[in-house]
Formats: sequence, C-alpha cells, structure tokens
Amino acid sequence: MSLVNFANLDFDQIKVSIKDYLRSNSTFTDYDFEGSNLSTIIDVLAYNTYITSYNANMVSNEVFFDSATLRENVISLARNIGYVPRSRKSARAVISFFVDTSNFTNQPVTLTLKKGIICNTSPFGSQSYSFTIPEDITVSVADNIAQFNDITVYEGVRVTQNFTIDSFNPKQRFILKNSGIDTSLINVTVKPNNYSTVTREYKLADSLFDINSKSAIYFIQEIENERYELIFGDGIFGIELEAPNYIMIDYNISNGEDANNLSKFSYAGTLVDQSNRIVTTGISLLTTSQTSHSGSSIEGVESIKKYASRIYASRNRAVTAADYEALIPSIYAETESVSVYGGEDLVPPQYGKVYISIKPNNDRYLSNLTKDNIKNELKKYTVAGIVPEIVDLKYLYVEADSKVYYNTNLVPTPDVASDAILSNITAYSDSTELNRFGARFKYSKFLTLIDNSYQAITSNITNITIRRDLKASVNTFADYEICYGNRFHIRSMSGYNIKSSGFTVSGIGGIVYLSDLPNSDGKSGSINLFRLSSPTQPEIVKRNVGEIDYIKGEIKLYPINIISTTIERGVPLIEISTAPYSNDVIGPQDLFLQLDMNNFTILMLQDGISSGANTAGTNYHVSSSYSNGTLIR
Repeated sequence: MSLVNFANLDFDQIKVSIKDYLRSNSTFTDYDFEGSNLSTIIDVLAYNTYITSYNANMVSNEVFFDSATLRENVISLARNIGYVPRSRKSARAVISFFVDTSNFTNQPVTLTLKKGIICNTSPFGSQSYSFTIPEDITVSVADNIAQFNDITVYEGVRVTQNFTIDSFNPKQRFILKNSGIDTSLINVTVKPNNYSTVTREYKLADSLFDINSKSAIYFIQEIENERYELIFGDGIFGIELEAPNYIMIDYNISNGEDANNLSKFSYAGTLVDQSNRIVTTGISLLTTSQTSHSGSSIEGVESIKKYASRIYASRNRAVTAADYEALIPSIYAETESVSVYGGEDLVPPQYGKVYISIKPNNDRYLSNLTKDNIKNELKKYTVAGIVPEIVDLKYLYVEADSKVYYNTNLVPTPDVASDAILSNITAYSDSTELNRFGARFKYSKFLTLIDNSYQAITSNITNITIRRDLKASVNTFADYEICYGNRFHIRSMSGYNIKSSGFTVSGIGGIVYLSDLPNSDGKSGSINLFRLSSPTQPEIVKRNVGEIDYIKGEIKLYPINIISTTIERGVPLIEISTAPYSNDVIGPQDLFLQLDMNNFTILMLQDGISSGANTAGTNYHVSSSYSNGTLIR
C-alpha cells in the first residue's frame, strides 16, 4: 500500500500515515499502537521523516534567489549575475590641527602624517573608536607652523595582509581573513618580489569597460562569513601576476554605523619630518569640523535581493527610472532611499532630464560636492542627450492627534497604556513602511497599532494632518511653490482649511499667518494673509497673495518679501499643514514620507461603558473625528 499524499507535512500527519500503513498489513490489523512500545518507534520514524522533509524543502528553497534566506546562498546567487553586495562602511569625520615647530632643535621643512591610526575617541559607553587615514599626508612648514587642515579620517583599525604568488599552486586564492571590511578603503600594491623596492598600485575594477591586458586592476567578491576574496587579471582583462610577485594589501576593519555622531577626538598619530625623525611635541588639540557620519552596516539580504536583479536588468546602463534607482546605491553607498522620475512627468514637462532625489544614511540632505560626484559617475551609464539632475528631497510629515479610550479596570494608570502606545508608534515611525520614497501611511494599520498596544485600550479617535516646511528666503522678494502630492480635504467652504506658523512680511505690521478661501467649484482657491485679534478672531490683512489647488495638493505664493519667521531650525521655516482628503497618505516622486513623533499627541480618556462605571453612556466623552482645532499652528 502506498502512503497518502504528504502535501502538508507535519509530525502528526506523518505519524497517522505510518499507523495507517501498518494497519493495512494483516499482522497489525487490530494492534494497539498507543499502548505498545511500537508507538515509540513510530514517533522516531515520524520525527526523522519530518526533519528530512524540512531539510529537503530548505535545500530546494536556497537554490532560488527569491526564496533563499541564508546570506552565503544569496551572495552566491548574486555572484552569478555579477552583483557585489555593498560592504560595511567606515564612519568618517573631518578634523584639523597644527604643529608648532618654533622650539624644535632641527627645524623641519615638511612634516608627514603617517597612514594608520590618527586619533581616538573618548569612551562612548564602553567602546572607544579609532580613526585612521589610508595614505600618508605631507605638508610644508611655514613660519614654524605646519597646518593639517580638513583631514578626512575613517573609523576602524588598519590591517595589512601579504601574499606571495605561488607557481606550484594554480588555484591560489587571495582571501582577506577579517570580516567587517570597508572595501572602498582597500589599498593594493604589488612588487616583483618581496625584496624589491619597486611597487605598483592596483585599482578596484567594477566592470570590464576600458580594461585591457596592461591594466593594473583587481576584482573583489564576497565569500562566506562576510569576508572578501581578491581576484587579479588573467593577462586578457588585467595584468596576470606571476611568481614571485609580492602582494601587499591594507584595509580598514570597521564598526559601521556604531561609530556615527562622534565629535571629540584625541591625537594618536605618528608624525615624522623629512629626515624621518619622529615628532611628538608642539601638536595642538584636534578640532572637528564635521562629526563622524556615513558609517553603515554590510548590505542586508533583502537589499541584495532587491538590487541584484535590477542591476543585472540594467546591464550597466541608465535608460529607465528603474535603471537609475538600481545604479545609484552602487555609485553612492550611503544611499538609504532613492526616487527617480522623468522630466516628462512634471508640469510643465522638462524633456531630456531625469530627476533624482536621494536620502542619505544618517543625514537629511546631500552636499553639493556629493551631488557633483554622483553626477560624474552617472556619466558612464547615461544615454547621450539625457541630463540627470539631483534635487534635494522634500519631507512630507504626517502628524497625528489621538484620543484613546481605556478601561480603568485593566491598567493601573493611564500613563502605562500611553507609554505602550508611544513605544509601538515610535517603532512604526522608524520602520521601512515609512521613511522612504513611495511609502504609504496606512491609516487603518495605525489605528490597529494603537488599539493593540495595551489590553486596556478599547478604541481611539485619531485625526491626521500632513505638513510641509517652507524654507523662507528672508529680506528678498521670492515666489514659492509647495507640493504635498496628496489631495486636500476642504473642511469648510468659509476657509481656514490650511494652517501655518507665524512670520513677518515687509509692509505689514505684526505676525501674520496663511489661510485659504475655496472657490465655488471646491477644486481651487486663493491664499490670504491674516493676523489674530484674539485666538478665535482672524483679521485678513492682505488677500490673494497666492493660490491653492485642492485636487493636486499644491500651494503657490506670489512674490512676497518675508522678513522673519517664528520657527528656525538652522534656517527660517514656515510650517504649513492641512487635512488630507484620504487618511492613507502617500509619498510620491521626491516626497520622503515621515511620521513626525514631535507632533504626535495622545489624550487618554476613560471608557466608562467598558469599565462599568457608566454603562448607560450618559457621561461618555465624545471625541470629534472632524475637529479642525485652532486657526494657526
């Protein structure tokens, strides 16, 4: 008798199937399996079959890119299509110091800061971090002062590893023995032999373009345990190494993102003069012009699955928006999220341009230098006639005001439930469902998250608003356009559907605010300026200073001279918020969606019906689902 279909393998099913099979044999027709020692044997057989089937299922899953879960298998599959996962990245900082040589017996002409460790940090918790430079830095001494200005230092420990080409080992491999390596800081030099003073630097190659038999290059691939193997040329693509060539490799072992946001450094480097005499005096304190940043972990499995196939599909050329989105993380490793759209999607259209918005790790915006470097790298892949433009990302904030009802019998104090809600919402605000381009704030999920935060919570009424921050160009006439990418909800045809923070305008006394007045069609309207005579009494001081499109979710201000703003966060800002037409908020194109925890408010209200204190509901506190609140922010 054949066994039954094992489409749903589990221990109990296997055990029942074995018993049914044995009962089909006349010897065991009336056998009591549960009350005999044979039951133990059946358990062992069922358990062994279960483990075998599980292993077989996992093995078959691991040979496919979509279903593989082990990192070694994922990178092996990615290697087949030429994708090298991003390595761990060292945090980098910019420091400066000087050396006063006026008291030196032998006045130096130059001073050289040797590569390796340059400075250490004060213990951060229980951890102290070292920062290095990959190359020597030499400066001249002028007026007895040697200035080491704006030196970029990289977190980590500098390690050296050497290899000698072995002619008797045709399968020799060059494996870096440490994990946690930042592959962008690997230096490779080759000498004809160990005793030679002639060296040649080899560069990392990421493609076969412009590579010939004379190119001093190497390739790199990730292997098991997050380590790396270097692969040198074969005489056709790159120089082929021969015995007894001597390879010297030095690299950084990094702590990744753990070393970000450090600013206090103490000198720990090695200085020598032109005669190689060590200098230990006259060294000033270190000043930090840029705190440590851009440290990141090794690329995760999900990210590899996402980008490997896209890079393979793009074939190292940028034609479609998806091609750019796949290439940007490989060009700029600090990319957290990227959005690309063609100029033809704009109003009015900008043909021949592609717009790129990048959210870097541990930062809000890209520097102009970084933008230029990315654009230069993109020239290798872009089609002639297409101009890439890197634009600053725009933040779209979601704000929430929650009235939360709770059963007083199930919680000692309302603060306990409130803290549980804050913990869950904070985790949600940090998740990848938000904090990226193309994200969507899911209103029903948000409400469920609040309800499930604590057993005492019975329900919640949550109002959602969306906000953009307008950067004001003070003391100059300028027009502004601010887009939300989401349709606006009109609460009142009498206006005041949008709210702003305060600012001052040339020619108008006092602090003014923005308001709107819808047209009769409910699709567009005008923007006015008003002052507050009292918290509930607005006074319009200037009409038609701009226009609003409720359908597109856009606000335009005509040329206006803003003198100052009541809010400044490094730059003068005007916060403008409104209610979205749909509580499910999206972040289209270059809008980076974030849940603003600084403007998430919770009011805990007793649910007398659930607790039994007021079962009739006569004293139930009703919260409005459509509250508009005050006239201003």
